[in-house]
Amino acid sequence: MKKKRIGIVGYGVVGKRRRQFIDAHPLLETVAISDVRLKSQEADSDGIRIFSNYLDLLNEDLDAVFISVPNYYASEITIAGIKKGLHVFCEKPPGRTVEDIKAVIAVEKKNPKIVLKYGFNHRYHDSVIEALKIIQSGVLGEVINIDSVYGKSKIVDKKVATWRSSREKAGGGILLDQGIHMLDLIRFFCGEFEEVKSFITNDFWKHDIEDNAFAIMKNKRGLVASLHSSATLWEHLFSLNIYLTKGFLKLSGLLTSTRSYGEETLVIGKRSNSPDGKMTLKTLRFHEDNSWKYEIDEFARAITGKQKITFGISMDALETMKLVYRMYYADAEWRKKYRIKNPDK
Repeated sequence: MKKKRIGIVGYGVVGKRRRQFIDAHPLLETVAISDVRLKSQEADSDGIRIFSNYLDLLNEDLDAVFISVPNYYASEITIAGIKKGLHVFCEKPPGRTVEDIKAVIAVEKKNPKIVLKYGFNHRYHDSVIEALKIIQSGVLGEVINIDSVYGKSKIVDKKVATWRSSREKAGGGILLDQGIHMLDLIRFFCGEFEEVKSFITNDFWKHDIEDNAFAIMKNKRGLVASLHSSATLWEHLFSLNIYLTKGFLKLSGLLTSTRSYGEETLVIGKRSNSPDGKMTLKTLRFHEDNSWKYEIDEFARAITGKQKITFGISMDALETMKLVYRMYYADAEWRKKYRIKNPDK
């Protein structure tokens, strides 16, 4: 099969990493990139056409475009790509607001042959895939509740990307930027949540975006989940505990390019009838981050007609964005201060 011609809009850390896996795939090849920091020229040393304006890239002979840009450009470029008849892979978040993703979906519905996928790569980590298999097997019973912490030490390195500390450009802070991944996983394991209580703060870094979000949510089945999304932990941390009727699953650490979240492990605890209350524990360790590969492989199969998108469809992105904004809206002081709209209206 002839390789699909791929363009990349936004050629920073994420865009470059996406290209690595695009070019390693037998069905894809990068033929053009655009970034405002690059000077337009006919082609770089390996034949890739370079543009400083994404509109010029979209006029190239392409099959699909990968979008790795600041939040305030995401929905605009996604819509432009769809209107050009290109399949689109866009990084999370899908935009700054719920309205941004709704605007994308309106255009998507008018172009039903276009494949649109959002990059929620945490679902593709091997520890998460294994946890889902265990839950679906029923060996540990049914999920009762979840608690989670996901964070790092700061909002942004001002030398790298000041837009992340601006509400106008980013839309939100650590919850929208990083906590959205954990919310997507919680939805992945438990389904949708309707009732939300939260405290949102920016007391430490003093930006007009949050540096901490504490939230607890409940769904119609009575499952309760909590999230602490933080930019004041002083060290990178990923912790997701899933409690079930016959045991528990503890996902710790996360394999990333920097390895700053530590070893990725899954502890499986099974309830025993031992009089001392001890449980049977098994620890699985994962040594490779295959999430980027798995994610791009699914997109490649979708745009070549071999399967439909499983994860990261636009409605998934919408529901996760709604959950983020339910948390913003649930804090009365935060809602008033930043005029947060009810995402369900």
